[in-house]
Amino acid sequence: MSSQSQDELQRKVDEVKQDADVQRALQQATPTQRVEAFVTRTRDKFWLATQLVLLLALGGLYQFLAYRQYWFVSPLVLKLILAIGVVVACFTLLRLVDVYLIGRVRNAVYQYNLKRVSRLVLWLVIAFFVLTIFFQNWYTAVVSFGLISLILGFALQTPITSFIGWIYILVREPYRVGDRIKIGTATGDVIDVNYLDTTLWEFGGDYLSTDAPSGRIIKFPNSTVLSSPVFNYTWPVFPYIWNEVKFHIAYNSDLEFVAATMKEVTEQEVGEAMMKQVEVFREILAQTPVNQLEVHERPVVLFRVSENTWLEAIVRYLVHPKEAGRVKSRLIQELLHRLNAAPDRVLFPTQQRR
Repeated sequence: MSSQSQDELQRKVDEVKQDADVQRALQQATPTQRVEAFVTRTRDKFWLATQLVLLLALGGLYQFLAYRQYWFVSPLVLKLILAIGVVVACFTLLRLVDVYLIGRVRNAVYQYNLKRVSRLVLWLVIAFFVLTIFFQNWYTAVVSFGLISLILGFALQTPITSFIGWIYILVREPYRVGDRIKIGTATGDVIDVNYLDTTLWEFGGDYLSTDAPSGRIIKFPNSTVLSSPVFNYTWPVFPYIWNEVKFHIAYNSDLEFVAATMKEVTEQEVGEAMMKQVEVFREILAQTPVNQLEVHERPVVLFRVSENTWLEAIVRYLVHPKEAGRVKSRLIQELLHRLNAAPDRVLFPTQQRR
């Protein structure tokens, strides 16, 4: 490699190293997606203004009724107005957090998770203040709430486990929204991670032999992640998987020609840009316990003895998991075109020999 090429490679390595998501992925093995900078929308301002007006109106109504002390105004009515005001205030605060804090997060996955957590915290805060307003005797309220929780704990054991699974997904991040995963018998792209379940957009499936979307969605409880291995196909440090195309050829074929042709065609298809990127990732992976010799930046051709008396010519290459099907189809067409153009050097099985 020339000095100029080494400098260019090192520059790319330094750029990738500066990426915070790549640094986290070396420990957590998670993918990243970028979003554009947040711009405050008119709709957000409208809802904020509406909630503030409603909050002021509730405050004024509470003060008016408490001061006048009408006969029809019972303490329960005042508590109800106060509780409604607390709920509106909490939702107003949530809107402010969404607009001016969470909305400015540049990572789409982190933004999604922060919204989920903020809404959970919101309902916990609302429950706390409402209990405080309606139950002045906290001892009675806590005992009652504890007994109810004990009963519900037995009845809702599976949902509670799924909620713990959601917390595990947020903390350990075995997968995130946008990842392509396999868990149990389910394989697909993660489109939603809720408090209790995860939703996948299935690819492949029972009726397809390719990696195309099947049109079905898969929902499974988050508790599954606590007991089943998760296969994540996408992560920022090395966002590729190994794939291969295999042909049967005769023993007396020109193996050197076959290997050279298959390698050339595959390199043209996967692209030089991808191979350069793999070099960058190899440089980064060299700093981890991963054996960098296992990561080849160029396609590899192998030959294997088949059980049906033919040789298997296999070309193995790297491809993005969501492009695997399309790349493989194009490769098969081009490889057959190039190999069939030399019938004296590449002997395929004929119809009579099958």
